[in-house]
Amino acid sequence: ALARRSREPPAPPARRPPGPARPGAKRLPQAIVVGVKKGGTRAVLEFIRVHPDVRALGTEPHFFDRNYDRGLEWYRSLMPRTLDSQITVEKTPSYFVTKEAPRRIFNMSRDTKLIVVVRNPVTRAISDYTQTLSKKPDIPTFEGLSFRNRSLGLVDTSWNAIRIGMYAVHLESWLQYFPLSQIHFVSGEKLITDPAGEMGKVQDFLGIKRVITDKHFYFNKTKGFPCLKKLESSSLPRCLGKSKGRTHVQIDPEVIEQLRDFYRPYNIKFYETVGQDFRWE
Repeated sequence: ALARRSREPPAPPARRPPGPARPGAKRLPQAIVVGVKKGGTRAVLEFIRVHPDVRALGTEPHFFDRNYDRGLEWYRSLMPRTLDSQITVEKTPSYFVTKEAPRRIFNMSRDTKLIVVVRNPVTRAISDYTQTLSKKPDIPTFEGLSFRNRSLGLVDTSWNAIRIGMYAVHLESWLQYFPLSQIHFVSGEKLITDPAGEMGKVQDFLGIKRVITDKHFYFNKTKGFPCLKKLESSSLPRCLGKSKGRTHVQIDPEVIEQLRDFYRPYNIKFYETVGQDFRWE
């Protein structure tokens, strides 16, 4: 015991280097944009982070699908610092189709608010294919990947680009853990035609003041979608990156018709479940 007592006193805590203290703390996100890929999630994130009460992680952390074994503290360490009055947001669109994600997010916090950006599943699939094609030019045709047997109209639901658009199926996993009132659905189509209206609803859902309005947007005709206007605080108007607004691959109209028929029952079930008609028919 004596030896223990004569130990040196603990070293004083390391002094913070001089300079402005960084305000706020890193917090686990209170809201997550969980889906869907090629739906408009990047636009929602870029638009919402204009809000002074929102701080968002710019990259996709893929915590609840690929990095879960790294633990919540690792996840928290990625987050931006926030004040008590601010909400932390992250987005990883693959969460929506990840079987374990709803349970894992629920285990982090049952109060997490979830945002799902959806768009017509047929155009979403074509957009998804277009993105893959730009990276791997030698992949099979869209038609070839979409069908197990085209003459029989058998769609290949194992192909991710098709599977993601079966929104009603994926939603069931989320509703086992979260009430609909905690999930907000953004129309990817309206995000383009009426960004202020869609973002108004997102702000209401997050319980923050409607700060982002019409005056924040202008329509970029070459890209074919809205961009954020230059506001006093920022130096440049913000448009989404070069990879956004790619010209889609031309697809045989008959193939589109077959896929529309395939998705129709899923769409109807989705509309009925969420109580919102997205008019994809």
